Amino acid sequence: MDDICPVCQHELQRQGEDFYCSSCQGRFKREVLCPDCGKPLDVLIACGAVDYFCPHGDGLISKKRVVPRYITP
Repeated sequence: MDDICPVCQHELQRQGEDFYCSSCQGRFKREVLCPDCGKPLDVLIACGAVDYFCPHGDGLISKKRVVPRYITP
């Protein structure tokens, strides 16, 4: 998953749980959306693995299919 700034299209740098753009000085949080219904996914973390679950009926979603959205905190 590429972390690209939604404002200036430069690469975002991870800072803890947030993301930072050194080009436009923007700070963002990443939210992952279901590719089928477009609603936010629940993140399941167990034994070091990260999985995504759609609580709106689409079930488990592959991390290759999730749609990232960057929002300002």
